[in-house]
Amino acid sequence: MAALKVGNGLLAGVEVGSLINAKARAKVTELVNDAVNRGARILTGGAPLGGVGYFFPPTVLADVPDDARCLHEEIFGPVAALVRFSDEAEMIGRCNTTEYGLVAYLFTNDMRRGLAIAEKLDFGMVGLNRGLVSDPAAPFGGMKQSGIGREGAHHGIMEYLETQYVSLGW
Repeated sequence: MAALKVGNGLLAGVEVGSLINAKARAKVTELVNDAVNRGARILTGGAPLGGVGYFFPPTVLADVPDDARCLHEEIFGPVAALVRFSDEAEMIGRCNTTEYGLVAYLFTNDMRRGLAIAEKLDFGMVGLNRGLVSDPAAPFGGMKQSGIGREGAHHGIMEYLETQYVSLGW
């Protein structure tokens, strides 16, 4: 994460662009500071970058406590909040207790286990061994407080159509 190049997203080689506005950057900063004040450790990043734009570096927080706001609010910034768990069931349960459900990310060396876990997660999308889930050919949308319905792909088109059943008899 520390090696990712931050800057103008229109320039070659830039991997992390600006946040949408000052309010978004302030929210990310607030959530990171809250986690640190509650005991999380910053492994990389952690503070907004100066200069023109609303840049926040990719940030990794370790040992994030359960009461940290970043575990209960949508961050919408380049922050990975790492939490320890004792077994798979605890991890799935903790993930599913959030009121949000746009996307979850899962990294594993065991693809079969990863797919089994993905099926148990209450999220509209799951990134399994990848950090980017958006694809024009796939449906986009969340569950719970992160949305109802889907955009994109066949599923998204169906949101704009009315289904009509016609029963014929001769």
